[in-house]
Amino acid sequence: MLAAVLALGASVCWGAGDFLGGLKSRALPLLAVLVPAQLAGVAALSVAVAAAGGAPPGSTVLWALPAAVLGTVGLAAFYRGMAAGAIAVVAPIAGAGAVIPVAVGIATGDGPSTVQLVGFPLAIAGIVLASLEPAERSRRIAAGVPFGVAAAVGFGGYFVPMHAAAEASVLWAALLFRLTAAALVLVAVAALRPPLRGARSHLPVLVVIGLADSAGNALFAAAASRGAVSVVSVLASLYPVVTVALATAFLHEPTARHQRAGVVAALAGVVLVVGG
Repeated sequence: MLAAVLALGASVCWGAGDFLGGLKSRALPLLAVLVPAQLAGVAALSVAVAAAGGAPPGSTVLWALPAAVLGTVGLAAFYRGMAAGAIAVVAPIAGAGAVIPVAVGIATGDGPSTVQLVGFPLAIAGIVLASLEPAERSRRIAAGVPFGVAAAVGFGGYFVPMHAAAEASVLWAALLFRLTAAALVLVAVAALRPPLRGARSHLPVLVVIGLADSAGNALFAAAASRGAVSVVSVLASLYPVVTVALATAFLHEPTARHQRAGVVAALAGVVLVVGG
């Protein structure tokens, strides 16, 4: 029960942070959003690890490093997709990446249930419907779809190694994840030298984004240390519901009827596949 509550908490934190991150990515360059957010996460988790005390755990926690690479690529693609297209369309596509941990389980010997066999085509059909642009509209909504697919791969790939890292230490896994993610972003800044000055007036919200994302990572790690990856992944991967709800409430984004149906089908498919 506690694992389920923690995973749901992760989905709420990720969903809120992703909504704000996608919104700010429309006003600022991508790296201008990521740099303050990542540094805020590093600071918060460093304090948490120092307060908890204890020596670093064994080598198993290093699984957080590939998780960070996948998660950071997924997050960058997700923000870029929400900047280019409708958040209510891109978010469920990214959330469909939750099928990856289930596919890994099936490949390693877990047989798919009847519910999962229904969920796979439902999720795929939902993604296709959500991705189809209405003929009478501009190409703006469809533009975010490829980034949503890339985010799905990155986020889906994140779950398995992060689950392994969390079994060694929840806080150390979260901190190593955030340190690696921050290092990747800073390397990108050094290589690309994007303008970052415009981020100063947005700094409070960017810090909140970083804290929300880091809280989501820590809560998922805590859930993963207590439950099976296939169980906690479905609950944590419900973050698109939060993102879509916020986008609908505050942005009133225009989406066609078939796209709204696709959003519902994609989310339902994710729940069936990972929860079945």
